[in-house]
Amino acid sequence: MTVIPAKLLLNWYACNGRDLPWRVKGGAHPNPYIVFVSEMMLQQTTVKTVIPYFERFMARFPTVKDLAQATEDEVFQYWQGLGYYTRARSLLYTARKVIEKYNGYFPQNIKEIAALKGFGPYSAASFAALAYNLPTTVIDGNVQRIMCRMYRLTAPLEQIQSQIRAYAEVLIDKQNAADYASAIMDLGAMICTPKKPQCPLCPWQKICLCANAADVEQIPQKSKPVKREVSGKVYIIANKKGEVYIRKRIEKGLLHGLYEFLWTEQGDLIKSATDSGLSVSHIFTHIKMMLEIMTVQIDTYDGDGIFVKPEELDIYPMSTLMRKVRMKALKK
Repeated sequence: MTVIPAKLLLNWYACNGRDLPWRVKGGAHPNPYIVFVSEMMLQQTTVKTVIPYFERFMARFPTVKDLAQATEDEVFQYWQGLGYYTRARSLLYTARKVIEKYNGYFPQNIKEIAALKGFGPYSAASFAALAYNLPTTVIDGNVQRIMCRMYRLTAPLEQIQSQIRAYAEVLIDKQNAADYASAIMDLGAMICTPKKPQCPLCPWQKICLCANAADVEQIPQKSKPVKREVSGKVYIIANKKGEVYIRKRIEKGLLHGLYEFLWTEQGDLIKSATDSGLSVSHIFTHIKMMLEIMTVQIDTYDGDGIFVKPEELDIYPMSTLMRKVRMKALKK
């Protein structure tokens, strides 16, 4: 009897697949908007982290129309803590585009899906499969790891991308693309994990060339990015009323549009400021940022920001780094 890997995987998924708030089993999701929001949130963020943010976001913006009518500040408010705020801007932009160009319906053509702002090759393929059951090749870190172990591909990961894609394309169940896409993601997240893979529980263990191998954790072979360390100073500027100074970031980049305390990577912005002895650190992808917290009391500051009461800071969306500064310096 011929072994069909996709059938083995789908049978395993039917019994063991995760129950997630944006997922259905047995075909495409009936609401593409739910898939859209989840795909944007899951970019570079774990499922465990995303779930509470997703549920809160969907409660506030239950339809694509609701999202399209929101302001950027409001979307940022519900995105706080997820990081990578360019995703939030893309989410809002695409929602408005779907309303304006597609009358509120997401496109079903893979070329048009791939053109949506915020969708890269992986997100577009995943959305097409999960929302419309289109037989696309969904390749993320989980799939790369599974293919490398399944076929014992030991060359550096960056050198074998086309080979990985070729193997992945062969395995797809074209009639059950949505469930297959979810199943292989779950296999990587639950069984074929980077460390301590559960080979005895894997539906593909009998056909995997690395099953129970001593070196399975070393596959795939990939280089670790070097994190660049950056240091600077952040200023808690307070007036006599106890209000603190914040500004909305207008510079382009990941933190564009968010509110922040005044900070710099170089030199001193306010000579009269006092070192509080406190500091915060945060990692942005490949950058480790460390900021010393400086304090100063002045009634006015010649800048484009505003003074607000510390207890009102919740209404101003901030990056995780700035929220760490707030908690450390203001205890709020």
